Amino acid sequence: MLSSRPVSSLNPSQRAAVKYIDGPLLVLAGAGSGKTRVITQKIAYLVKECGISPTNIAAVTFTNKAAREMKTRVGGLLQGKDSRGLKVSTFHTLGLNILKREHKALGYKPGFSIFDAQDSQQLLRELTRKHFSGGEDQVQQMQWQISRWKNDLLSPEQALEAAGTDANHVAAAVLYEQYARHMKAYNALDFDDLILLPVRLFTGNPEVREAWQNRIRYLLVDEYQDTNATQYELVRHLVGARGALTVVGDDDQSIYAWRGAQPQNLVLLQKDYPKLQVVKLEQNYRSAGGILKAANALIANNPHVFEKSLWSELGFGEPIRVLGARSDENEAEWAVSDIMHRHFTQRGNYSDYAILYRGNHQSRPFERVLREHRIPYFISGGQSFFAYTEVKDLMAYYRLIVNPDDDSAFLRVVNTPRREIGPQTLEQLGQYANERQLSLFAASFELGLEQRLSPRAVGNLRRFVEWLVTMNDRALRGEAMDVVKDVVRDIDYELWVTDNAADQASGERKMENVNELIAWLARLAQQEGEEKSLADLVATMTLMDVLERKEEEGAGDRVALMTLHAAKGLEFPHVYIVGMEEDLLPHRNSIDPAAIEEERRLAYVGITRAQKTLTLTYATRRKKQGELVETEPSRFISELPQDQLKFEGVHSTATPEEKKEKGQAHLASLRGMLK
Repeated sequence: MLSSRPVSSLNPSQRAAVKYIDGPLLVLAGAGSGKTRVITQKIAYLVKECGISPTNIAAVTFTNKAAREMKTRVGGLLQGKDSRGLKVSTFHTLGLNILKREHKALGYKPGFSIFDAQDSQQLLRELTRKHFSGGEDQVQQMQWQISRWKNDLLSPEQALEAAGTDANHVAAAVLYEQYARHMKAYNALDFDDLILLPVRLFTGNPEVREAWQNRIRYLLVDEYQDTNATQYELVRHLVGARGALTVVGDDDQSIYAWRGAQPQNLVLLQKDYPKLQVVKLEQNYRSAGGILKAANALIANNPHVFEKSLWSELGFGEPIRVLGARSDENEAEWAVSDIMHRHFTQRGNYSDYAILYRGNHQSRPFERVLREHRIPYFISGGQSFFAYTEVKDLMAYYRLIVNPDDDSAFLRVVNTPRREIGPQTLEQLGQYANERQLSLFAASFELGLEQRLSPRAVGNLRRFVEWLVTMNDRALRGEAMDVVKDVVRDIDYELWVTDNAADQASGERKMENVNELIAWLARLAQQEGEEKSLADLVATMTLMDVLERKEEEGAGDRVALMTLHAAKGLEFPHVYIVGMEEDLLPHRNSIDPAAIEEERRLAYVGITRAQKTLTLTYATRRKKQGELVETEPSRFISELPQDQLKFEGVHSTATPEEKKEKGQAHLASLRGMLK
């Protein structure tokens, strides 16, 4: 493996980045320049050459997939060395681990719940329905605004002050305050809280902050350009004055401003750490020279604090092709035909090809043509494992067992399967719980509730909550996996699933998901030889991106279809960036200079995914709202080196021989399908 080579095999810039430990370091890592290798080699160097214990090193990144890969590589490098205690995780998992240790200092009880986006949206929906007018769009807008405030370190009071006279912002700030109160009452956190609360904890508790600085003696951060304000502050608090820090990032690949990422955090490092050293990784190990020349020319149109230029020893490669198609349907037919031609003539794999686009809606014509030609494909970003109804049901049960005050989970499962606890009963229970400032679970035991509900309704509720108490007791006694399995049996969930499934096959698929969830929890329970509590399992599973694993394990030999955002961090021998038009890339909502810069970075990310060949396509007419409208090629095409572009389609420069060869490959492929 490349990552298992010794430090001596690194190039000079990589070696300098690995060996510098005298202060804070920024590694400006261009696309394909081996940044993950530098991080993993540096962790091994810190352990083997500097004598720092793995328990005192932490590395953080943004996805579970990246964290898993990093940890696996480090394990290979530390052959014979004990790597137990090494913290390699996402920012959110690091925040969760801090909060699990320090929850008392923040006024939370152990076993707190973690709300996912749907849980948070459901609570906001209820609060909006009670206090504001407006539909689903308003709920989503409020959710986005509250998340943005949290990422900017603003409390509800500060958000209200900042709202000024803007009616929408004032309403959102009021909702933010109510949302925060309800979340605290539920003993629950959302994903933003996992970063925000540790920052508040460290800001207000110097002793706790110092203890964590002593626990983490060296910190490494991947994809630093994607950090937001709270993540930046979390890093600053953990590092302290010692400055034992290496961050790796690339301002040219910052494409997440819409979710709070601040590429200017790279610049802030110089201000906060005057002795910051900068090492540039500019040698690219992925792409042909022509592709890098195009990428450099494109991104040069953006302003830069840190100048860099990618280069490669892999040769110049083929020219970049630009196809002008007559329509979006013609664009899809041409691209798929070209994949068939290359696949037939070069005898490669379908997994060598990726079709990248700005928005998910652009995949439809490509899917249709791929299906017609029986070419296997997969779409990255499909339905998450946790989005399946049966998985959400059972996870809600497990959440409720470890945290009975989780009202969101209570409402989801109290009548699933049906227990004759209808909406009127729940409305009365909710009103009583609000009056008494209790959770729905706690209110169910109150004698006063008997004045509001019929004896039958009270009996149904009490049977449910008493069963929850029994399961909670068992979970606290360490019977985590027995509880996991017995929930499914006790509620007769298989019968509920099969009775409510559209058909037998659908019911079987749902139960396969149930069994997969149980098996996953069982593996987690024994991970690293340490038996975990049910509360630990629930918290970990809420953060896990199971979809990444499922796609990793099941993609197989298929053409990849994905957005440019989803393609970040990946690479393919042959890349097609489709829809290179004004209003698509750059997007029509990105007309101000800052937004155009990010759109250009997005195109740059797409270009640098390509290893051997790159094809850009646009349609001269595209269907919008049922009719074909004229379009204009993207300005980004004109920013590329024109002397290395080969135009095809409506501006074709292909020779008759090339056209004949492609036609023969297409016919051969069709004959193969008919055999």
